[in-house]
Amino acid sequence: MADPNLGEIASVAWEKKFGKKPTDVIFNSRAFFFSMQEDGLQESADGGRVFEYGQEFAENTNFHSYGEADELDTTRINVFDALRYDQKICAGTVVFSELDRLRTEGAGGKYDDYIALKLENGKNSHIADMNRQLLGAGIPANDIDGIQFVISTTPTTGSVGGVNRATFSFHRNRQNSGAQSASAYDNLRSALTTTYNQCSLGGVKNTPRWVLTDRPSFQGYEQILVALEQIQEMRVKQNADIAFDNEMLKFKGASMFFDEDAPAGNAYLYNNTNLKVPYLKGGWMKMYPPRDPHNQLMIVNKLATFCNMATNGSRHLGVVNATTKKISLFRYT
Repeated sequence: MADPNLGEIASVAWEKKFGKKPTDVIFNSRAFFFSMQEDGLQESADGGRVFEYGQEFAENTNFHSYGEADELDTTRINVFDALRYDQKICAGTVVFSELDRLRTEGAGGKYDDYIALKLENGKNSHIADMNRQLLGAGIPANDIDGIQFVISTTPTTGSVGGVNRATFSFHRNRQNSGAQSASAYDNLRSALTTTYNQCSLGGVKNTPRWVLTDRPSFQGYEQILVALEQIQEMRVKQNADIAFDNEMLKFKGASMFFDEDAPAGNAYLYNNTNLKVPYLKGGWMKMYPPRDPHNQLMIVNKLATFCNMATNGSRHLGVVNATTKKISLFRYT
């Protein structure tokens, strides 16, 4: 006799469920977002219409050599100005029905708290979306002015914070190509060195503290390290480990890491003094009280962040681009 519906075993035996919560198989590391929270890149603003950073952009040219009876130069020299950044809104909702809630309560639920798990997924989704925006180029216009916009591979074009980089050279970030000449990543180290030194004052002040890149460039950097440098990290008690722990990879003391959402072929050098993510006080990943629409048996939870990415000193930020590309050679006849 054929089974009338589910079959005998399905009707008399429960499924065996493993684990107290579903296994995450969707979210990436979101490394830049989490490192930003830990390393002082966030900055709270107590209200205000825009995020503003003052800049000292010029020398007072009244100071120079004079003859004994020369009149001193009394020209009024403007040396201060300000950068202004719009406040962007990143938001979303977590929605579930009254039927969902009632079905998953008590013994009928497969997990301890279905609603809490839905809210956790919403929080992680919000972080994932913000991480992609922070690593983006500010497109579309409502997106955060991401790292590709603030630390540009074409730093002589466009305006950042209201200042035109084509006109004012002091507002341009550093940029160098890391494209290979012969073998893969053969110019990466030299390009990083040049960019690091350009971002610094005298090579020792305002130095980059982090190098953020994509996974292929991160692995390429590890591959070009000479054997001696790897031997220094070898564990000799029981196992011979001839590779670095990822947490140990640095460049001139700057921590290097990769993010799966990072733009391909770019390595960004920055510090937490000149790269900031300002946000409105009370508006960082704010979860609002749940609301139920008057005409639906649904519950809506809103989650929002009011922030942007900004710089107060582009000259101390840099990018090495085209790390995964080869220099094109043209032959003219």
